[in-house]
Amino acid sequence: MNNEIRMLSHEGFWQMMSFIVTTEDGKVIVIDGGYSEDAEKLLGELKRITGKEKPHVDAWFLTHAHSDHIFAFAELYENHSDKFSCGGVYYCFPSAQYIERYESDSLPTIQRFCRLLPRFAHIAVTVSAGDVYKIGAADFAILQTVDTSVTEDIVNNSSTVIRMTLGGKTVLFLGDAGIEAGNRLVEHYGDALESDYCQMAHHGQDGAEKNLYEKVRPTACFWCTPEWLWNNDRGDGFDTDIFFTVQTRRWMDEIGTVKQNYIIKDGDQTVQL
Repeated sequence: MNNEIRMLSHEGFWQMMSFIVTTEDGKVIVIDGGYSEDAEKLLGELKRITGKEKPHVDAWFLTHAHSDHIFAFAELYENHSDKFSCGGVYYCFPSAQYIERYESDSLPTIQRFCRLLPRFAHIAVTVSAGDVYKIGAADFAILQTVDTSVTEDIVNNSSTVIRMTLGGKTVLFLGDAGIEAGNRLVEHYGDALESDYCQMAHHGQDGAEKNLYEKVRPTACFWCTPEWLWNNDRGDGFDTDIFFTVQTRRWMDEIGTVKQNYIIKDGDQTVQL
């Protein structure tokens, strides 16, 4: 194996997030995974990458409890747990009570996760800001997790923010971090956020703001963004829908450090580190 990041494209229409990281010393790490309908493709990719009919995932990081991020994981544990193995599941989710109070439409997602938790409780790791996990040649630093003082967009703003170091490069995974989470990152870390690669918050559509990306100053960006969302167009023309992806694209052009964009509208993307 090489030091690589694979960003998988969606099997459906909507945005999702699914990454597979491999290391030169043979480790396999998954970040999120997408919807339930993305589970079969994810499992197939793991088989192809490892060359094994029953692949092993050394570490599985889940950024936050939304269905487009964790339902592929849930689907595999619910219906295909005999077809793969996993060494550790790393996450930090807010309580069901907190979600029910401030974002009740997301309650079924956390409930599904909690129902499945007994199946992997023995390998579950609740992460905290400041933790660093070494998975073979890769280091995963946890920069930020849940802040229960936030009462807006609470599941997105609870995203676990991870900076991976691999092959001498840094990759910042923002999950779906919202405005409040982005501001908190800027306040706590400032210029120390600078990273070679950045996964754009909330699919680039309506998450962290320009002030965060001005600190990250990436040379390449990962956009978990289908074509309709990339162009903010669901049938009425360029930049006519309600999302802010086109504005985010302009921000990155203005910052001026980005040399390459990797976008799931163009299919699966593989980057060697």
